[in-house]
Amino acid sequence: MSLADLTLDRWRSLDPDAAGRLAREAAAQVGGRVVLLDTVGHLGGPLHRVRIERGGREFALVPGGTVRLGFDLDAWEPTAAQRADYAESAEEGYGYGHEDLTSYLADVLSPPRTATLATVLMAVEDEALTEPASGVPAALAAHGLRMPGADEWEHACGAGSGTLFRWGNECPLDEPPHGSGGPRHEPNAFGLHIAYDSYGTELSDDPAAVHGGDGGEAVCGGYGNLLGWLPLATANRNPYAAEFTYGPDGAGMYAEFSTRPVLSLR
Repeated sequence: MSLADLTLDRWRSLDPDAAGRLAREAAAQVGGRVVLLDTVGHLGGPLHRVRIERGGREFALVPGGTVRLGFDLDAWEPTAAQRADYAESAEEGYGYGHEDLTSYLADVLSPPRTATLATVLMAVEDEALTEPASGVPAALAAHGLRMPGADEWEHACGAGSGTLFRWGNECPLDEPPHGSGGPRHEPNAFGLHIAYDSYGTELSDDPAAVHGGDGGEAVCGGYGNLLGWLPLATANRNPYAAEFTYGPDGAGMYAEFSTRPVLSLR
């Protein structure tokens, strides 16, 4: 079996010794070294986490296979506090014209679906762009890297959780979704520092989507507490923020955006 074909279910079934062997094989493929191998509890069972250092960057192993993506609105019930907070925002004219929270989320989140993804190494930290988005693929390719696919990013963030946010369905409405501290800064199930600050705007190879933040639009605009947190939702692809990012207004602001380099495995 090639490493690229490793599935998340298979990865979770391995004992620590077998996981360590595959981690070292992945490191050898990319000319790196394993700097972390541990096991955490995730979705009711163990999950091995691997970090590999290569060329001054740290990458996390993200097992693939056929995975569930998107957010299932039919299986979700917002809390009373979430409904009330969104209703207040909508009354003030925010929410892109959607009167209720469910229709707003249907507009900005990706729908439930399955996708088959390869196992990859993904950078633990996102990196600010040093040139316009159109030049990023070539710049990364010069170092054997690439941008993540939108589905890859979403899977790497949620790690199969299926919840609104990578940590669950709720967010602390009395706390800001930016700055330092808080559970959003803790590594996710795969060991990534991801979806941690609403002022971030991560790009994938899909120009119709942005991830992990909205550049602070909702917070700075006073859209409301929940709308400030929702850019951190795992399935958030906010087409409105993407339109700005890839449009003429965002062209000169590329340094405010980031991407998360990926190393493909074979």
